[in-house]
Amino acid sequence: MANPPGISQSVYDDLVRYTKYSSGAYQILCPRPMGNTLVLQFTDVLTSTQGFVVRDDKRKEIIVAFRGSQNISHVLLDSQILMSPLNIPGLSQADDARVHSGFLFAFNSVASTVLNTVKVQFNAHPAYSLISTGHSLGGSLASIGAISMKSNFPNAHVKLFTFGQPRTGNGAFATLVEHILSPSNIFRAVHTFDGVPTMLSPQLGYVHHATEYWQFIEPPSPKNVKQCSGGEDPDGSASVRESKIPLIPLFHCLHNQFSGQQPPELTFLIWFISVKPYHWIQQSVCRLFVITHSE
Repeated sequence: MANPPGISQSVYDDLVRYTKYSSGAYQILCPRPMGNTLVLQFTDVLTSTQGFVVRDDKRKEIIVAFRGSQNISHVLLDSQILMSPLNIPGLSQADDARVHSGFLFAFNSVASTVLNTVKVQFNAHPAYSLISTGHSLGGSLASIGAISMKSNFPNAHVKLFTFGQPRTGNGAFATLVEHILSPSNIFRAVHTFDGVPTMLSPQLGYVHHATEYWQFIEPPSPKNVKQCSGGEDPDGSASVRESKIPLIPLFHCLHNQFSGQQPPELTFLIWFISVKPYHWIQQSVCRLFVITHSE
Protein backbone atom coordinates (compact mmCIF):
# COMPACT_ATOMS: atom_id res chain seq x y z
CA MET A 1 0.00 0.00 0.00
CA ALA A 2 1.38 3.39 -1.02
CA ASN A 3 2.46 5.78 1.70
CA PRO A 4 0.38 8.97 1.96
CA PRO A 5 2.04 12.30 1.12
CA GLY A 6 3.70 14.29 3.86
CA ILE A 7 6.69 13.84 6.13
CA SER A 8 7.50 15.10 9.59
CA GLN A 9 9.01 18.52 10.15
CA SER A 10 12.07 16.91 11.73
CA VAL A 11 12.80 14.78 8.66
CA TYR A 12 12.26 17.79 6.42
CA ASP A 13 14.66 19.82 8.56
CA ASP A 14 17.27 17.08 8.23
CA LEU A 15 16.91 17.18 4.44
CA VAL A 16 17.47 20.92 4.59
CA ARG A 17 20.51 20.51 6.80
CA TYR A 18 22.35 17.94 4.72
CA THR A 19 21.69 19.65 1.40
CA LYS A 20 23.78 22.47 2.82
CA TYR A 21 26.72 20.14 3.28
CA SER A 22 26.20 18.63 -0.18
CA SER A 23 26.17 22.11 -1.68
CA GLY A 24 29.25 23.14 0.27
CA ALA A 25 31.18 20.25 -1.28
CA TYR A 26 31.10 22.12 -4.60
CA GLN A 27 32.99 25.08 -3.18
CA ILE A 28 36.72 25.41 -3.73
CA LEU A 29 37.14 26.69 -0.19
CA CYS A 30 34.76 25.82 2.61
CA PRO A 31 36.66 26.59 5.85
CA ARG A 32 33.73 26.27 8.28
CA PRO A 33 30.86 24.24 6.77
CA MET A 34 27.68 25.16 8.61
CA GLY A 35 29.89 26.90 11.17
CA ASN A 36 31.41 23.58 12.23
CA THR A 37 34.93 22.16 12.34
CA LEU A 38 36.43 21.33 8.96
CA VAL A 39 38.55 18.26 9.62
CA LEU A 40 39.69 17.56 6.06
CA GLN A 41 39.04 18.78 2.54
CA PHE A 42 39.99 15.93 0.19
CA THR A 43 40.67 15.83 -3.55
CA ASP A 44 41.85 13.23 -6.03
CA VAL A 45 43.20 14.93 -9.14
CA LEU A 46 42.97 11.87 -11.39
CA THR A 47 39.27 11.26 -10.81
CA SER A 48 38.33 14.85 -9.88
CA THR A 49 36.70 13.47 -6.75
CA GLN A 50 36.47 15.87 -3.87
CA GLY A 51 34.59 16.65 -0.68
CA PHE A 52 35.19 17.22 3.00
CA VAL A 53 34.95 15.69 6.45
CA VAL A 54 33.31 17.87 9.11
CA ARG A 55 32.74 17.47 12.84
CA ASP A 56 29.62 18.96 14.42
CA ASP A 57 30.22 18.91 18.17
CA LYS A 58 26.79 20.33 18.98
CA ARG A 59 24.87 17.59 17.17
CA LYS A 60 27.62 15.01 17.82
CA GLU A 61 28.08 14.09 14.18
CA ILE A 62 30.94 13.39 11.79
CA ILE A 63 29.83 14.30 8.28
CA VAL A 64 31.40 13.22 5.01
CA ALA A 65 30.16 15.20 1.98
CA PHE A 66 31.03 14.19 -1.58
CA ARG A 67 30.92 16.62 -4.49
CA GLY A 68 28.85 15.86 -7.57
CA SER A 69 29.76 16.38 -11.21
CA GLN A 70 29.21 19.43 -13.41
CA ASN A 71 28.66 17.11 -16.38
CA ILE A 72 26.62 14.34 -14.83
CA SER A 73 25.12 13.10 -18.11
CA HIS A 74 28.63 12.52 -19.47
CA VAL A 75 29.62 10.62 -16.34
CA LEU A 76 26.53 8.44 -16.38
CA LEU A 77 26.61 7.54 -20.03
CA ASP A 78 30.31 7.20 -20.77
CA SER A 79 32.28 3.99 -21.29
CA GLN A 80 32.22 3.24 -17.57
CA ILE A 81 28.47 2.63 -17.60
CA LEU A 82 29.14 -1.10 -17.22
CA MET A 83 29.04 -2.33 -13.65
CA SER A 84 31.90 -3.84 -11.70
CA PRO A 85 31.85 -6.08 -8.61
CA LEU A 86 31.61 -4.03 -5.43
CA ASN A 87 35.10 -4.00 -3.92
CA ILE A 88 35.52 -1.34 -1.23
CA PRO A 89 37.48 -1.09 2.03
CA GLY A 90 35.93 -2.90 4.98
CA LEU A 91 33.32 -4.87 3.05
CA SER A 92 34.20 -8.54 3.35
CA GLN A 93 31.24 -10.00 1.50
CA ALA A 94 29.36 -8.21 -1.26
CA ASP A 95 27.58 -11.26 -2.71
CA ASP A 96 26.57 -10.33 -6.27
CA ALA A 97 26.55 -6.58 -5.69
CA ARG A 98 27.80 -4.58 -8.65
CA VAL A 99 28.02 -0.82 -9.17
CA HIS A 100 28.73 1.69 -11.94
CA SER A 101 32.43 1.29 -12.71
CA GLY A 102 33.05 5.04 -12.75
CA PHE A 103 31.38 5.55 -9.37
CA LEU A 104 33.40 2.73 -7.85
CA PHE A 105 36.69 4.03 -9.23
CA ALA A 106 35.93 7.54 -7.99
CA PHE A 107 35.05 6.39 -4.47
CA ASN A 108 38.08 4.13 -4.13
CA SER A 109 40.35 6.97 -5.22
CA VAL A 110 39.59 8.79 -1.95
CA ALA A 111 38.42 5.92 0.25
CA SER A 112 41.58 5.39 2.28
CA THR A 113 41.97 9.11 2.96
CA VAL A 114 38.34 9.50 4.01
CA LEU A 115 38.20 6.37 6.13
CA ASN A 116 41.47 7.09 7.92
CA THR A 117 40.24 10.57 8.76
CA VAL A 118 36.89 9.28 9.99
CA LYS A 119 38.68 6.63 12.04
CA VAL A 120 40.72 9.23 13.92
CA GLN A 121 37.62 11.33 14.57
CA PHE A 122 35.41 8.40 15.57
CA ASN A 123 38.04 6.98 17.91
CA ALA A 124 38.18 10.36 19.62
CA HIS A 125 34.37 10.71 19.63
CA PRO A 126 32.88 7.19 19.72
CA ALA A 127 29.40 8.45 20.61
CA TYR A 128 29.13 10.55 17.46
CA SER A 129 26.95 9.51 14.50
CA LEU A 130 28.42 9.22 11.00
CA ILE A 131 26.66 10.96 8.12
CA SER A 132 27.40 10.35 4.45
CA THR A 133 25.90 12.85 2.02
CA GLY A 134 26.18 14.15 -1.53
CA HIS A 135 24.33 15.48 -4.56
CA SER A 136 24.16 13.81 -7.98
CA LEU A 137 27.34 11.79 -8.56
CA GLY A 138 28.22 12.75 -4.99
CA GLY A 139 25.07 10.96 -3.88
CA SER A 140 26.25 7.74 -5.47
CA LEU A 141 29.65 8.11 -3.84
CA ALA A 142 27.93 8.81 -0.51
CA SER A 143 25.86 5.65 -0.94
CA ILE A 144 28.97 3.52 -1.49
CA GLY A 145 30.76 5.43 1.24
CA ALA A 146 28.03 4.86 3.80
CA ILE A 147 28.24 1.07 3.57
CA SER A 148 32.02 1.24 3.65
CA MET A 149 31.89 3.36 6.82
CA LYS A 150 29.37 1.05 8.47
CA SER A 151 31.51 -1.95 7.53
CA ASN A 152 34.65 -0.32 8.96
CA PHE A 153 32.92 1.08 12.05
CA PRO A 154 30.15 -1.44 12.87
CA ASN A 155 29.37 0.20 16.21
CA ALA A 156 28.67 3.56 14.62
CA HIS A 157 25.21 4.87 13.83
CA VAL A 158 25.49 5.67 10.11
CA LYS A 159 22.95 7.67 8.11
CA LEU A 160 22.85 8.36 4.38
CA PHE A 161 21.40 11.52 2.80
CA THR A 162 21.54 11.93 -0.99
CA PHE A 163 20.01 14.44 -3.39
CA GLY A 164 19.38 13.75 -7.07
CA GLN A 165 21.29 10.48 -6.82
CA PRO A 166 21.35 8.37 -9.99
CA ARG A 167 20.82 4.65 -9.78
CA THR A 168 24.17 3.40 -8.56
CA GLY A 169 24.24 -0.38 -8.86
CA ASN A 170 22.24 -3.53 -9.40
CA GLY A 171 19.50 -5.08 -7.30
CA ALA A 172 22.02 -6.92 -5.13
CA PHE A 173 23.73 -3.62 -4.36
CA ALA A 174 20.41 -1.98 -3.47
CA THR A 175 19.60 -4.88 -1.16
CA LEU A 176 23.05 -4.69 0.42
CA VAL A 177 22.73 -0.96 1.15
CA GLU A 178 19.37 -1.51 2.80
CA HIS A 179 20.65 -4.50 4.77
CA ILE A 180 23.77 -2.78 6.07
CA LEU A 181 22.24 0.62 6.84
CA SER A 182 18.51 -0.14 7.26
CA PRO A 183 15.96 1.79 5.17
CA SER A 184 15.14 3.95 8.20
CA ASN A 185 18.66 5.42 8.00
CA ILE A 186 18.53 6.13 4.25
CA PHE A 187 17.14 9.38 2.85
CA ARG A 188 17.31 9.58 -0.96
CA ALA A 189 15.70 12.87 -1.96
CA VAL A 190 14.35 13.56 -5.46
CA HIS A 191 12.83 16.81 -6.67
CA THR A 192 9.72 16.65 -8.90
CA PHE A 193 10.85 15.42 -12.32
CA ASP A 194 14.62 15.67 -12.02
CA GLY A 195 15.73 13.20 -14.68
CA VAL A 196 19.14 12.20 -13.37
CA PRO A 197 17.80 9.69 -10.82
CA THR A 198 16.21 7.75 -13.70
CA MET A 199 18.92 8.12 -16.38
CA LEU A 200 20.53 4.76 -15.68
CA SER A 201 17.73 2.43 -16.69
CA PRO A 202 16.67 -0.81 -15.01
CA GLN A 203 17.03 -2.29 -18.50
CA LEU A 204 20.77 -1.92 -17.94
CA GLY A 205 20.47 -3.72 -14.62
CA TYR A 206 20.43 -0.63 -12.40
CA VAL A 207 18.10 -0.49 -9.39
CA HIS A 208 17.52 2.23 -6.80
CA HIS A 209 17.83 1.45 -3.11
CA ALA A 210 15.37 2.75 -0.54
CA THR A 211 14.27 5.17 0.83
CA GLU A 212 13.08 7.79 -1.63
CA TYR A 213 11.77 11.12 -0.37
CA TRP A 214 10.04 12.71 -3.35
CA GLN A 215 9.05 16.35 -3.42
CA PHE A 216 6.25 15.77 -5.89
CA ILE A 217 4.85 19.30 -6.22
CA GLU A 218 5.58 22.94 -5.45
CA PRO A 219 5.64 24.79 -3.13
CA PRO A 220 8.18 23.02 -0.98
CA SER A 221 6.98 21.96 2.44
CA PRO A 222 6.83 18.79 4.52
CA LYS A 223 3.32 18.09 3.24
CA ASN A 224 4.56 18.08 -0.37
CA VAL A 225 7.26 15.48 0.20
CA LYS A 226 6.37 11.81 0.08
CA GLN A 227 8.23 8.98 1.77
CA CYS A 228 8.13 6.24 -0.84
CA SER A 229 8.08 2.48 -0.39
CA GLY A 230 11.16 0.50 -1.34
CA GLY A 231 13.65 1.59 -3.94
CA GLU A 232 11.51 1.61 -7.06
CA ASP A 233 8.11 2.81 -5.87
CA PRO A 234 5.87 3.21 -8.96
CA ASP A 235 4.06 5.98 -7.10
CA GLY A 236 7.29 7.89 -6.50
CA SER A 237 9.42 9.96 -8.87
CA ALA A 238 9.49 7.11 -11.39
CA SER A 239 5.80 7.82 -12.08
CA VAL A 240 6.65 11.03 -13.96
CA ARG A 241 9.51 9.82 -16.14
CA GLU A 242 7.25 9.82 -19.20
CA SER A 243 6.31 13.49 -18.78
CA LYS A 244 5.69 15.34 -22.05
CA ILE A 245 7.59 18.43 -20.86
CA PRO A 246 10.78 18.96 -22.92
CA LEU A 247 12.88 17.23 -20.34
CA ILE A 248 16.41 17.03 -21.71
CA PRO A 249 17.41 20.66 -21.12
CA LEU A 250 15.06 21.00 -18.18
CA PHE A 251 16.53 18.00 -16.39
CA HIS A 252 19.86 19.77 -16.36
CA CYS A 253 18.23 22.91 -14.94
CA LEU A 254 16.40 20.96 -12.27
CA HIS A 255 19.34 18.81 -11.36
CA ASN A 256 22.15 21.32 -11.46
CA GLN A 257 20.49 24.29 -9.83
CA PHE A 258 20.88 22.43 -6.56
CA SER A 259 24.64 22.63 -6.70
CA GLY A 260 24.82 26.19 -7.93
CA GLN A 261 26.33 24.93 -11.18
CA GLN A 262 23.62 25.97 -13.65
CA PRO A 263 24.71 28.07 -16.63
CA PRO A 264 23.69 31.73 -16.16
CA GLU A 265 21.53 31.69 -19.28
CA LEU A 266 19.29 29.04 -17.71
CA THR A 267 18.58 31.00 -14.55
CA PHE A 268 15.73 33.00 -16.07
CA LEU A 269 14.14 29.86 -17.45
CA ILE A 270 14.28 28.19 -14.07
CA TRP A 271 12.60 31.05 -12.28
CA PHE A 272 10.19 31.74 -15.13
CA ILE A 273 8.69 28.28 -14.89
CA SER A 274 8.70 28.56 -11.09
CA VAL A 275 10.74 25.43 -10.67
CA LYS A 276 12.91 25.54 -7.58
CA PRO A 277 14.57 22.12 -7.34
CA TYR A 278 15.61 20.82 -3.97
CA HIS A 279 13.98 23.91 -2.52
CA TRP A 280 15.03 22.85 0.93
CA ILE A 281 18.43 24.25 -0.15
CA GLN A 282 17.37 27.35 -2.08
CA GLN A 283 17.70 29.65 0.89
CA SER A 284 19.97 27.24 2.70
CA VAL A 285 22.75 27.55 0.13
CA CYS A 286 22.86 31.28 0.68
CA ARG A 287 23.02 30.74 4.41
CA LEU A 288 25.77 28.21 3.88
CA PHE A 289 27.87 30.72 2.00
CA VAL A 290 27.37 33.27 4.79
CA ILE A 291 28.16 30.77 7.51
CA THR A 292 31.08 29.28 5.63
CA HIS A 293 32.88 32.53 4.97
CA SER A 294 31.95 34.65 7.95
CA GLU A 295 32.15 32.37 10.95
